[in-house]
Amino acid sequence: MLVKLFRLLSRFPLPVLHGLGIPLGWLVYFASPSYRNRLKENINRAGYTGYRNAAISESGKNILELPFVWCAPPARVLPTAIVEDWEPAQAALDAGKGVIFLTPHLGCFEIIAQTVAVKYPVTALYRPPRKAALKPLMEQARTRHNLALAPATLTGVRMLLKALRRGEVVGLLPDQVPGNGEGVWAEFFGKPAYTMTLPAKLQQMSGAPIILAYAERLSHGRGYVIRFARFEETWADTAEQQARAINMAMEKLIARCPAQYFWSYARYKTPAGVKLAPSRSGAAT
Repeated sequence: MLVKLFRLLSRFPLPVLHGLGIPLGWLVYFASPSYRNRLKENINRAGYTGYRNAAISESGKNILELPFVWCAPPARVLPTAIVEDWEPAQAALDAGKGVIFLTPHLGCFEIIAQTVAVKYPVTALYRPPRKAALKPLMEQARTRHNLALAPATLTGVRMLLKALRRGEVVGLLPDQVPGNGEGVWAEFFGKPAYTMTLPAKLQQMSGAPIILAYAERLSHGRGYVIRFARFEETWADTAEQQARAINMAMEKLIARCPAQYFWSYARYKTPAGVKLAPSRSGAAT
């Protein structure tokens, strides 16, 4: 049923979906106290309080652009994306060791893999949905030519490593909360967040360079600008230091267009079985 709804919505032009997304964002904001409180708390902590209203509107656009990005034909989707600053990514690919793309929940992150997959095979890590009804949508609708999905399991990690050893591209959302044993506590905008260690492990096992990427959403449904940048943080020895370095890189990307970060995401939750962050004394959030 959900797949049919997404396919129906995908027929609408992107400007219409973004236009409808603005009131949807505000509707969700006022209808859900937990969503509203989390968005306000996260954006205030990061120091971007002045972007709150814009972030509410952008979150609605994010919801309604998904049917278009996932289900519309590539001939309609791909022309909406303009690629800038591709040079560091191309230089990394030319080295022949594969490339690890790190993309936070910023702008239309879903369109990046599709755009890169036009020229290079891409394997993107994803976390299978808990609800079975969402699985066909998450897997079937997102699969495109040259774009493979790797589940956040041991099998998926092996898929990523094999892709890197073939000199291909892999993509991860490093600000996605990992499961127990898959992360460490590291500061993110001044508060400990359970952060995945997989990007650093993949880099160490493959030697593949890390490239940062994000897709800024243009106003009035005009499309997206995809930008790439080198990972320039100091790469330390411990898992905690490496996770912090990745979080710092994500903070710098978010600073480029803070209104388009997914501030309502439960970034600071404690996954089941994970001990509370060292600085915490109360219950998990």
